[in-house]
Amino acid sequence: MGKTSKDKRDIYYRLAKEEGWRARSAFKLLQIDEEFDIFSGVKRAVDLCAAPGSWSQVLTRLQVRIVAVDLQPMSPLPGVIQLQGDITEKSTAEAIISQFNGIKADLVVCDGAPDVTGLHTLDEFMQSQLIFAVIIFSYFNYLKINKNNLNILIFIFRAKNITLLYAQLRFFFKEVYCAKPRSSRQSSCEAFVVCKNFFLPEGYKPTMNNPLLAPILVPFLACGDLSGWNSDRTYELDLPEITGKFEKQRYVYKPVVQPPTEPAYKNIKVYFLYIAKKSEKRELSKTHQENETSCSTGNIGITDELAEAFADCFINE
Repeated sequence: MGKTSKDKRDIYYRLAKEEGWRARSAFKLLQIDEEFDIFSGVKRAVDLCAAPGSWSQVLTRLQVRIVAVDLQPMSPLPGVIQLQGDITEKSTAEAIISQFNGIKADLVVCDGAPDVTGLHTLDEFMQSQLIFAVIIFSYFNYLKINKNNLNILIFIFRAKNITLLYAQLRFFFKEVYCAKPRSSRQSSCEAFVVCKNFFLPEGYKPTMNNPLLAPILVPFLACGDLSGWNSDRTYELDLPEITGKFEKQRYVYKPVVQPPTEPAYKNIKVYFLYIAKKSEKRELSKTHQENETSCSTGNIGITDELAEAFADCFINE
């Protein structure tokens, strides 16, 4: 499979490279903002599960104070404060809030998801725990800094029990919407919840022991120009020019803007290289010992198998 294969299969992957975004997910955030105007009035933003940093890139356009957090290291971005930590830890939430010097954060975005197992029920549960971590952070932000107008945007799996999650989110936000950007593949169950105006019910403190609420329905809206690029379609390398300026746009391959800093497969690759080198050394050592044994008995180091191979090369039956 060549380097251009993914450029043909995934138009937004290709456009992200051409426009300088670190990942195709940048288009998802832009399309959601087109529909919900979540950037309006934002002065300070938090990007949770930020790596590789495409959402932080989008936020830098707003010229706001941005704190980006991820468990993995992330390559630096101008104008972005980066923290490495676990967002499920209280200490990480306090470290984020301290970066705003006592002034409120207006927007929290989280495009994070656990490593999927293929067991949909388990994956949905693990994702909900990540969402609860975002809610807990919003709780700390609410108590210490912000008393209203905090909005959040979170990645979700639209699975069997999603209505339960909607109910839990409505417990903390006055408005809850489910958004499906045009750049998100229709074959994927991913979506995003847009939650506006965080509030805390009187006398309530978020814990995992709170009773579950009855499922509810929230509006589902498709975001982005539906007549634009199709995330499920395979395109030719020479694209048609949508604006009508040219008949076709000539294709030039471009590498990704920011490759992974510490990918998980890196350790596996190093491990296999280590095993291969170790096996090679073992074989060389074994061959050396066999040669020494052969020489000590008057043999020049050619085994019976090697002699037969030579014979096959020079003798025709």
